[in-house]
Amino acid sequence: MRRADPHILIDATAVPADRGGVGRYVDSLVAALDADGTRLSVVCQPRDAALYARIAPGSGVIPVPEAVATRTARLSWEQITLPRLIKRLGIDVLHSPHYTTPLANPAASVVTLHDATFFTNPGVHNPVKARFFRAWTRAALRRAELCIAPSRATAGELTAAAGADPARIAVAYHGVDPDRFHPPAPEEIRAVRDRLALFDQPYVAFLGALEPRKNVPALIRGFTLACRDRDDDPALVLAGQPGWDTRVERALHEVPHKIRVIRAGYLPFDQLAGFLGGARVVAYPSIGEGFGLPVLEAMACGAAVLTTRQLSLPEVGGDAVAYDGIHPAGIARGLHGLLDDPARRSALAAAAQLRAKEFSWDSCATQHREAYARAQHAHR
Repeated sequence: MRRADPHILIDATAVPADRGGVGRYVDSLVAALDADGTRLSVVCQPRDAALYARIAPGSGVIPVPEAVATRTARLSWEQITLPRLIKRLGIDVLHSPHYTTPLANPAASVVTLHDATFFTNPGVHNPVKARFFRAWTRAALRRAELCIAPSRATAGELTAAAGADPARIAVAYHGVDPDRFHPPAPEEIRAVRDRLALFDQPYVAFLGALEPRKNVPALIRGFTLACRDRDDDPALVLAGQPGWDTRVERALHEVPHKIRVIRAGYLPFDQLAGFLGGARVVAYPSIGEGFGLPVLEAMACGAAVLTTRQLSLPEVGGDAVAYDGIHPAGIARGLHGLLDDPARRSALAAAAQLRAKEFSWDSCATQHREAYARAQHAHR
């Protein structure tokens, strides 16, 4: 790190305690930037201060007051107090990694916009949430020197649906942590099987929040169709936060008694490799993703993945995953084909591991550093 390098402040106060996709992005980016020698400070919730001090030992870590824990309080702090902190620390570039940013920012502004489906498919989001993120996306596109999108598809959607200037959007793909997401050892698979009472039963895995755009009701119905006449009796395991898709319960009520569907809820990080890599198939039939981190993580675990060609998912999966439709019949067709073809599953698993190596947090950090330099130049 050189004193002439720009001083970057990452505002991690919006990262939830449950490390979903946004949390994994921010944590991994901070660690990679710190390892790369970036002149970095991180402002965060008090609960995360020890984490960032550990993963970014060369960076400054500034915890906010406990009173900033709620969304309303955090937004007020962001608009009023964060600009003063930027001035006090002599920050050159503020990176706001989750849509919102101070409207009066004395430094150059970079904002990550993870998703454009708030514009293109608002029905898959909570209406209040959709209005909130549409408004802040438009504000970021107007005020920030540069916005970061996690895929070309998202950048294109922001341009077409939100009127973004393509010259002010940079694409930076997410990465995957090979220490956490890797082909699992037998004992890792066994630990997950025991936790879920699967024992030796084969299973199809899904990982993600149970929200409408993840298309879980169609997955449940497609799995039911695919397994109706099977002798090997696989289970479907749904892992992730409950979400707000009320149609999931209706789909579960339709499942015949002889077909097993398990709602696993939240799985600890140290069991995700065993869960994903131990599945016969990882199914992710999403109808719209800004990037699709669960697909990449499953690929890194050596899974045979079935997903869709919606938005960014082909940019992640390439030729290393299987694709089918978003409706139950198409999902059933894809599952049936993979469950009956172990040779194809093995070929996909090998190809997936190779492709996953092309996505690293080091590369993501390099792309962000380039974005920070562009933003600082535009601000000057």
